[in-house]
Amino acid sequence: MALFSRRKLLLGGGVGLMAATGVAGYFAKHPRPAPIGFEVTPDELAKARALLARHISVDAHAHPGRTFVDGAENLSGLVWVYAKLGTFEARTLADMQAGGLSAAAFAAVSDFQALGTAGEGLAAVRDFAPGEAWASYQRQIANLKALATRGLVHPIKTLADFQAAKAVAKVGALLTVEGGDFLEGKPERVALAYADGVRSITLLHYRNNELGDTITGTPVHGKLSTAGIAVVKAMNAAGMLVDVAHASQATAMGAINASSKPVIASHVHVHTPKLSHPRFISLDLAKAVAQTGGGVLGAWPAGIGIGDLNGFVDRAFELVDRVGIDHVCLGTDMDANYKPVFDTYANLPLFVAGLLKRGMHEPEVAKLIGGNFLRVFARVQGS
Repeated sequence: MALFSRRKLLLGGGVGLMAATGVAGYFAKHPRPAPIGFEVTPDELAKARALLARHISVDAHAHPGRTFVDGAENLSGLVWVYAKLGTFEARTLADMQAGGLSAAAFAAVSDFQALGTAGEGLAAVRDFAPGEAWASYQRQIANLKALATRGLVHPIKTLADFQAAKAVAKVGALLTVEGGDFLEGKPERVALAYADGVRSITLLHYRNNELGDTITGTPVHGKLSTAGIAVVKAMNAAGMLVDVAHASQATAMGAINASSKPVIASHVHVHTPKLSHPRFISLDLAKAVAQTGGGVLGAWPAGIGIGDLNGFVDRAFELVDRVGIDHVCLGTDMDANYKPVFDTYANLPLFVAGLLKRGMHEPEVAKLIGGNFLRVFARVQGS
């Protein structure tokens, strides 16, 4: 999650308040769409839609409609402004249907209430009060589960649920949590989260927590902590995906070494000689994820060094070149990304068309848009 994205919320205090309620708020909620950057013929688009109809597609990391902001309390500065812009699940679900996406992660944000702005990004600006992180998790998960109760999504808890969601033409919702802060270092909470329907936890977000260090902060542990090792083992035992996106290299490597099952890095990119960023990971770490029994890395369409959907096609091919076609999936960070170049699920057929135009064959596209993630999910659950 990189909250401020194209929504232009890095504004001064008075202007930021206007953005929450006025004309600027409208444009923050409805930014101009990201450019495509390549031409697609009607025939190419039809072939892409047909491919999506034949295969299950999964977004490994997203915040559809920003449910995580609903009811959030004790927020700081522009994060408070961001939350005041509200949620829009119905709009994103309509885009998912229009684009042919089968399922997505619906992610809670464990450290949301402790975040503030730092330059163009986010950072933890305070500690949690006792019990606050757990209470925030419970609020967010209740809101996410309500989407299924209201009949808006089909809940995903097992491998078979992905196909079931596609069969009933309803978006599948895989509950995940970005940041292990709500665990408070207690591995016994993993089982409670699993009972809530959570099937993946990103161990770190923007706050160093009891499990380890974030990739964008100053290290405190210098490794995956003892509590972190216990949590990873509890996640393995429960059948829950361990996600090392946002974790420092030392913490992520510790999770890989502690895990008896594949791990994922749900939304990342790899440092290159031409482009580097604090949120990118090393090629060594990317390969280590891929080698954990077939782990996967989510191609991430953040506008860092790219400015259109064609750049996201480039980024997907770069990841494939570095770790292989069997180890790349979608990880869009939808609705909470940084300057996203893939900013609506309605454009998924265009992305698929771009992959096909550049020479990727249908079996390879099917792996990238969902097959690889499903394989890892099955392995982790023992399916």
